Amino acid sequence: MSKYLDEITGLLAQIEADESGMMSRASYAVADVICRDGIVHVFGCGHSHLPALDTFYRAGGLACVSPVLDEDLMLHDGAAKSSRMEKMSGIAAEVFRRHDIKPDDVMVVISASGKNAAPVEMLRAAKAAGVPTVAISSSAYRAHGAVLLDEADIPIDCKVPYGDAVIDVGEMKMGGLSTYASLFILNSVLIEGAKKALARGVEPPIYTSGNVEGGTAKNIVLEERYFGRVKRL
Repeated sequence: MSKYLDEITGLLAQIEADESGMMSRASYAVADVICRDGIVHVFGCGHSHLPALDTFYRAGGLACVSPVLDEDLMLHDGAAKSSRMEKMSGIAAEVFRRHDIKPDDVMVVISASGKNAAPVEMLRAAKAAGVPTVAISSSAYRAHGAVLLDEADIPIDCKVPYGDAVIDVGEMKMGGLSTYASLFILNSVLIEGAKKALARGVEPPIYTSGNVEGGTAKNIVLEERYFGRVKRL
């Protein structure tokens, strides 16, 4: 267990040291979105959609975060199918169209490999629509056909190794790092963006736990504000 912990914490420290500049740029983009009452859209396929869920409709999360979810690209309705469909061209453009994403918003695309059709085409669809883009992906895949970091307006290297898993188990490896890395990056960017918006005099829309006194009432106000704009509310 200590070896896996060391791998996780070591990676997060490396991201903080090497990617703080790009993460800061992304946080300014989030602050801009908050100040103009836009939406932060987050897209990922397979396990890369987990950070989108983690930052959506939760205590301490921004209410203006909208996960761009499509069941064909998620694990719960056929994991093997979703893995194959992520590599198929033409799906992302239709998913993009269904979420009413606008230039006042920002699109965050998460993909450890950064080379499959759906995440790459989602980023391209956002750019074509004039939407600022942030990519969270690993430079370890550049030699294997990855383009996401090269095409994003703000590229953030999550630095996970090729193959993701890091703990030797016989001839195989276990213990992926990409979810931890992406969660750390995304949450850090959203938190810093909220702080920057507040410094500009704009109150960031933050959910409160529904299990503390007054939390549900506060959240209902935010729900009413974002119904229809955040597709999954």
